[in-house]
Amino acid sequence: MVINTNLQAQTTSTRLGQSSTMLAQSLARLSSGSRITSPADDSAGLAVSMKLTSQITRLGAADNNIANAISFSQTQDGYIQKISDSLTRMSELTVLAQDVTKSTSDRAGYDQEMQSLETYVRSAVTRDFNGVSLFSGNTLNATTDGEGNSFAMAGINLSTSIYNNLYGDRVNIIGNNGTGAVYAMNDVTKVLNQLAADRAKVGSNLAALTYYQNQTATLKNSLSAANSQITDVDVAQESTNYAKDNILTQTGTAMLAQANSLPQSVLKLLG
Repeated sequence: MVINTNLQAQTTSTRLGQSSTMLAQSLARLSSGSRITSPADDSAGLAVSMKLTSQITRLGAADNNIANAISFSQTQDGYIQKISDSLTRMSELTVLAQDVTKSTSDRAGYDQEMQSLETYVRSAVTRDFNGVSLFSGNTLNATTDGEGNSFAMAGINLSTSIYNNLYGDRVNIIGNNGTGAVYAMNDVTKVLNQLAADRAKVGSNLAALTYYQNQTATLKNSLSAANSQITDVDVAQESTNYAKDNILTQTGTAMLAQANSLPQSVLKLLG
């Protein structure tokens, strides 16, 4: 029996330190909800998780861009729908003005409404969405994923020659020696046909953007699930580890006290 070197106490102290470290690690994991609380826990997993987190964040930004592009197209469609309603009424007025029982003053009343509707349609040309023109005809590239790929949204131009036929004397239903209503009807019909084609473009933009949005959401969820497998703690398993390490720590503390008291038995020999 020796006094200077207490091997039992040293061994117990080492094991107690290990148990304390494992207990602290379990506490950190349970309190944070993360399986990786330091790079030493899983260096390779942490590297993969960092890349997945970055990709997920980019996908979130792309999803916001797609949502804004959808809002842009929906705003376009809202204006086009109202323009369509106005043009439908204008076409109705051109037919009403051709009624042989209508007087010149009656036609003048129709023409006044016609000009008011024409002014409304013209005003829509200059509308914008957050400073971006709705009807300039420019193709807009909407971001569709976290890698910078984009979808070309077909532009709508309300300033083409067909639309310009609405403006000025061409929609004057009491002009042209009484035949103005016929000319106006033809012009309004052409514009309605063009507007229908343009609204179809907006519809195709919305359909494609919706598919891209769904695709982005699905990919983002899949990547989040993969990242969860790497970083999220298994609470049931870690709770078991915590209970085990807690018992070992308490036992090790008691055993260290016992090991430290062994050299005192030497006093019996000296007595």
